[in-house]
Amino acid sequence: MRYRRLGDTDISISEVGFGVWTVSTGWWGEVDDERAVRLLRTAHERGINYFDTADTYGAGLGETLLADAGFTSGHMRDEIVISTKIGYDFYNHTARRGQQERPQDWSEGFIRFALEQSLKRLDTDYIDFLQLHNTKMDAIENDALFSLMEEFKAEGRIRAYGVALGPKIGWLEEGVKAMRERNVSGVQMIHNALEQDPGRGLIRAARETGTSLVVRVPHSSGMLEGKYDENTTFANNDHRRHRPKEWLLDGLKKVEQLSFLTESGERTIGQAALKFVLASPEVASTLPNIYDEAQLEEFASAPETPDLTGEELSRIEALYENNFGLEPAARR
Repeated sequence: MRYRRLGDTDISISEVGFGVWTVSTGWWGEVDDERAVRLLRTAHERGINYFDTADTYGAGLGETLLADAGFTSGHMRDEIVISTKIGYDFYNHTARRGQQERPQDWSEGFIRFALEQSLKRLDTDYIDFLQLHNTKMDAIENDALFSLMEEFKAEGRIRAYGVALGPKIGWLEEGVKAMRERNVSGVQMIHNALEQDPGRGLIRAARETGTSLVVRVPHSSGMLEGKYDENTTFANNDHRRHRPKEWLLDGLKKVEQLSFLTESGERTIGQAALKFVLASPEVASTLPNIYDEAQLEEFASAPETPDLTGEELSRIEALYENNFGLEPAARR
């Protein structure tokens, strides 16, 4: 495993992190707490030290799992970098349809309450990297909110803070404004070889401001894992089953054109997808969807595989600019 520094902090995080959503939300299959804890511990054994969760994942389960894994007690606490997210009021708005967003509350009273609850569930007295969850422009422009983040740092409750953009791909203006006008150490975004915008704009802003990026969905919802074919189906509780058939078929055509990345046999397409994201030094860590031991081993090994060459990166860029040869209307 390799490690990169988070912004201007003294926090080093693994190039491959663990997004706890896969083992706590039920969006990737059934949730099994004991199996989740085993997978988290195995991830740490493979060199992963960055674990990214949120208070809303499983209504707190994503945080308690980290405590159950022993990450917040004894010497382990110093070895683990914990990031969680707050901002959604799931305490007073429990009902939810699918992945529909709940109301957000950026008031000082609620944010202090939410942080305290996260600390209790994590069974720790500080959070390494606190992210404001799926911030829209109203939050980015909220001076009091970011003054509060500085207070949390001064109080020793957090070591660094940033924003997570979402829930879906986008939010370029919000991300750029946060990097240019707020003292954020990191910004989380969606970025991958098949969906390069607005990631490219956010990377430019990060380069100019010295901000670190954390990239989720580096495999384009599994498309770049190399496991799909035209007959692939998803379980009823898997959020990907709601994607249109065209998404699958177009994606397969695009991935086929990236076969040159695996011709040497030195990396899988899933590892190449991570190396593409990590080719930008502004990216501190990637968060592939890890939901079994085989994926964990493959993705945790990615940093040890050959870096993408300049020629390979240029070919990917050219394919993307031409929408991989598909009709323009198919580009999303």
